[in-house]
Amino acid sequence: MTPSDIKDVSARLRTNVQKVIVGQDEAIDLLLIGLLSEGHILFEGVPGVAKTLLAQVFAAGLDLNFGRIQFTPDLMPSDVLGTNIYRFETGEFVLVKGPVFTDLLLADEVNRTPPKTQAALLQAMHEREVTIDGKAYALGSGFMAIATQNPIEQQGTYPLPEAQLDRFLFQHILDYPDRDQERSILAMHGHRATMPSASEMGVEPVVNLEQIDAMRSVISKLVIADELLDYILDLVRGTRDHPSVWVGASPRCGTMMARAARAAAALDGRDYVIPDDVKRIALPALRHRLVLSPSAEIEGIKAGDVVEQLLQQVKAPR
Repeated sequence: MTPSDIKDVSARLRTNVQKVIVGQDEAIDLLLIGLLSEGHILFEGVPGVAKTLLAQVFAAGLDLNFGRIQFTPDLMPSDVLGTNIYRFETGEFVLVKGPVFTDLLLADEVNRTPPKTQAALLQAMHEREVTIDGKAYALGSGFMAIATQNPIEQQGTYPLPEAQLDRFLFQHILDYPDRDQERSILAMHGHRATMPSASEMGVEPVVNLEQIDAMRSVISKLVIADELLDYILDLVRGTRDHPSVWVGASPRCGTMMARAARAAAALDGRDYVIPDDVKRIALPALRHRLVLSPSAEIEGIKAGDVVEQLLQQVKAPR
């Protein structure tokens, strides 16, 4: 497996998704980078912009186990993780595994459930294992969470705590398509009352877990110069010194960005990282980790504005 092979496999995955999804090219690339760098993805957008469909179609292109949780206000942590059930016929407790025991997990509308249920994913996302009644259960190297959330201004939402947001590699905001893209959506899907399965749309698995692990092994060995590590560090630390930011990005963010920059390089078939790879992933990697000061919020400053400022102010290596 070489970076050129990774580029070819990624291109096939991208083509698979584009059989169903119109536009959203940046979101598709972030999913590919997340898959290759073992990161979790958070999609935000108003209802109906294909957040859930994008995750489902992407999963259909992977030969992995797929699970889905529809988060609701009454969902409990045991509904996510599972629980031990007493079997009278054997006199023993038996674990009934929850939907988190899968490879690719779709956490749909994750911010429509209270924080105690949101927190059920914390250990799974960070350690790829869960603890039930004091016993740890591994989820496997293939575990990846793709979460969707609605804007916090909408009714019935609970904000994700900072500790949970920090476990997502990327947050990407899906906006409305432009007119031409929406016209294509109408032409492609306007004759159906319900969405058909991905297989009916011609989406087929093109890569399995063994191949994914091989690609990840290649990416971990890609060259990233010391100057680029310093560039990532300056961006991360710059968020902590920015006057509009109350809480900046964590050291974990820096390590995730270094890994994601390597994956971005591999998508282009390169075995080395360039500054544009870092710039490509900086906004979705940093934006959701920043807590703005009250004065910045009053002035209408957004976290994305701060990241864009830092990208202009922090000098990239040549």
